[in-house]
Amino acid sequence: QVRLVEYGGGSVQAGGSLRLRCEASGISVTLMPMAWFRQAPGKEREGIAAISGGHGTNYAESVKGRFTVSYDTMRNALNLQMDSLNTEDMGMYTCACAPGGSLGDWANPLDATNYRSWGQGTQVTVSS
Repeated sequence: QVRLVEYGGGSVQAGGSLRLRCEASGISVTLMPMAWFRQAPGKEREGIAAISGGHGTNYAESVKGRFTVSYDTMRNALNLQMDSLNTEDMGMYTCACAPGGSLGDWANPLDATNYRSWGQGTQVTVSS
């Protein structure tokens, strides 16, 4: 049974940094596409970063150059390093995985419909 649990959310001032972690059980994070999504109140869910061992990483334009997705193989986890945060980055951050999927087969690796299992999310608040 796949289980994803996110950690690391919190409150930070604009310009600050946070590091999120998504710990997985029932799967190996390096063997399938994994991604981070976020959703702000009143807005649609947005895919922001995806990673796959065989196909590298993909980022939304809104976070490119500021966010970095990576593996924590010791913990079987997915990290999201978020730097230069601004108020537009506020929202619920959720990780997801796609067992049996392949980033190379998808037109858009950040499309939520590609992912089957989801965590509960962790809240990020950015104050100006």
